[in-house]
Amino acid sequence: MSQTTPYAALDAWVDQHFDEEVRFLQALVQVPTDTPPGNNAPHAERTAALLQEFGMQAEKHAVPTEEVQAYGMQSITNLIVRRPYGPAGSGRTIALNAHGDVVPPGEGWSRDPYGAEIEEGRLYGRASAVSKSDFASFTYAVRALEAVARPSKGAVELHFTYDEEFGGELGPGWLLKKQLTKPDLMIAAGFSYEVVTAHNGCLQMEITVHGKMAHAAVPHTGVDALQATVALMNALYAENAKYKQITSAVPGISHPYLNIGRIEGGTNTNVVPGKVLLKLDRRMIPEENPVAVEASIRAVIAQSAADFNQLHGLEGEDAVRMDIKRILLARAMTPLAGNQPLVDAIQQHGEAVFGEKPPAVGTPLYTDVRLYAEQGIPGVIYGAGPRSVLESHAKRADERLELEDLRRATKVIARSLHDLLT
Repeated sequence: MSQTTPYAALDAWVDQHFDEEVRFLQALVQVPTDTPPGNNAPHAERTAALLQEFGMQAEKHAVPTEEVQAYGMQSITNLIVRRPYGPAGSGRTIALNAHGDVVPPGEGWSRDPYGAEIEEGRLYGRASAVSKSDFASFTYAVRALEAVARPSKGAVELHFTYDEEFGGELGPGWLLKKQLTKPDLMIAAGFSYEVVTAHNGCLQMEITVHGKMAHAAVPHTGVDALQATVALMNALYAENAKYKQITSAVPGISHPYLNIGRIEGGTNTNVVPGKVLLKLDRRMIPEENPVAVEASIRAVIAQSAADFNQLHGLEGEDAVRMDIKRILLARAMTPLAGNQPLVDAIQQHGEAVFGEKPPAVGTPLYTDVRLYAEQGIPGVIYGAGPRSVLESHAKRADERLELEDLRRATKVIARSLHDLLT
């Protein structure tokens, strides 16, 4: 029997069942998982029912409602599908993780964001590329493996979770904390042809600027919180310019950056704003210390408030106050030495299936994969996706997935699992 026979057989199985795989993905896209508000338990129930049709029993791990609501979401049920192939300890357990939660569709769509329409070989819909596509690629890779290779050692676990958009603490983080899983290796949902071995960290903060509301006809009787916010934003943007001088040694990652993504405040056009809220996102390269980064941002905010008060002669109850709340601290994912078998297998089969070797790089995004790495579980990010994130329209209108990319990624994952479990 030639060495390529099992790979050819895996490829053939994927091709024979591909229309079925596409319908599976359409069914997943058609159940909304907008986060916020984050009512994601219904999607987990639908996913579990679909998996049951394949003889795959999904364990349903519902996060307690009070934890979910305190977190800012409505419902989370994480799924684990365990597929053992031999006695316990006979081989490696490989986890395949994809997240079902997704940002709301937003405006500008030319198609129904939950219609899962197919046109010219592309499937359109929110989460079609990131990352419900890998619910499909991972599931069908495992089905192909079991139908063709029938491994006799090790195990695969499907981890379908619902808290990537809020940071992952109640998704993979919750499963790991509860010791519901402890795989040896893991592959997380992808978003490009690359094998991602590292990613940025992320610090998100909410800053509330307090002034004193007043009638616009007598503005001197108030303290303009929006004016103080403008000064703060200028100070933060000045820091952002400095970040370009801090560079990462990880291919694919350039430098840190800061984004002010939301601002709200004021009560009416004829009222001096008494309170303004803004939210910022600070991306951290793997070489940075998150504690030091947060301390630096807090110092900039404190200095901005002090400078504003001094400039305007404000003190005591009239002084501007800036309250800071940390929303998220996601540490960077750094490569663990044990991930090399994953990298080697995916690169070998990526080159065979795609015709070019996928590079092993870092990405400026952040994901919940870091939570596995923090537990010492080596992993990589790879799955169905376009050549680049930009091409998929992820988190934008008309998100889409090239179905041929889904087909090819499924083959690469199935082949890689074969190598790692035989």
